Amino acid sequence: MSSQPRIAIDAMGGDEGVRVMMAGTALARRRHEGLRFLLFGDQAQIKAALDHHPNLRAASEIIHSDSVVESTDKPSAALRKKTSSMNMAIAAVKAGDARAAVSAGNTGALMATAKLALRTMPGVDRPALAALLPTLGDNDTIMLDLGANTECDARNLVQFAVMGAAYARIAFDLDRPRVRLMNIGTEEMKGTEEIRDAAAVLRAAESLPLSFEGFIEGNKIGSGEADVIVCDGFSGNVALKTAEGTAKFVTDLLRKAFTSSIRSKLGFLISRPAMHLLRHHLDPNNHNGAVFLGLNGVVVKSHGGANDKGVANAVHVAARLVEEDITRRIAADMAGIENLAAVASKLELSAK
Repeated sequence: MSSQPRIAIDAMGGDEGVRVMMAGTALARRRHEGLRFLLFGDQAQIKAALDHHPNLRAASEIIHSDSVVESTDKPSAALRKKTSSMNMAIAAVKAGDARAAVSAGNTGALMATAKLALRTMPGVDRPALAALLPTLGDNDTIMLDLGANTECDARNLVQFAVMGAAYARIAFDLDRPRVRLMNIGTEEMKGTEEIRDAAAVLRAAESLPLSFEGFIEGNKIGSGEADVIVCDGFSGNVALKTAEGTAKFVTDLLRKAFTSSIRSKLGFLISRPAMHLLRHHLDPNNHNGAVFLGLNGVVVKSHGGANDKGVANAVHVAARLVEEDITRRIAADMAGIENLAAVASKLELSAK
């Protein structure tokens, strides 16, 4: 096995398939020249795509797979496709042949495959899906869980907070990321018992490398008031889809407004720099790459509709997490949670 870190790429995932996956990986390779890649998928298609990216070809090994996990496949069906590009990429991480895997395929199938193959880390009950969201602050915010766990107890929320903070220390270069729990209000008595109990544990977690700053409401997700926002997967997925829909609504509304008349078109020409900045800020490709935190290995989910820039960002996320050894960081922080056993016991949060 190469001494240089390798990332496994599911070349067949995503709406655009091999061409965009290879173009995006090639872009990421320019940013991380020490990386090497294992490319899983149809050998002929991958070779043809690599003809346009000699720099990537020189740093890659192609491993043929004879099946693909379709977007319509249920997780159970995907698990049975042992020789699919997705399954083989995850298997490479399990075997130690790759340090991370990136796929733009079926999210449910990827979650099921990764969890079954890699298992959760010691001290982690459930993995969580975390992603970067744009804000008005100095940096983005990390939000989790975004759909891996529709129901969560207080123990799960505390673990998500610790894992999200570990990710934030890498992504934003912070010593003590600001962590908040998403709630229906900011008062201490608001929310479910699970949320209030998780808040009590996090307030007592002074020894952990995070700063718990209470609750945050959904309308403040993009305010920049938190580096990490924690919630159950049901609420997180609804919030994410709402934010994505709102961003599309705003951009489509502005496009319609600026083309409604000659005066509007002139106004667009004057405001073009500001519009370009808005479009760049809201472009999901600039924040692409959700991470399954809490597994014994790094797995990054690229949006199925991502372009080459979006795929490059997903590969960049995987590379950063490998370079900064996110798994080791989370393991160390999870050990720190055990020091809160007395608080957890008092709140009846001890592991079942």
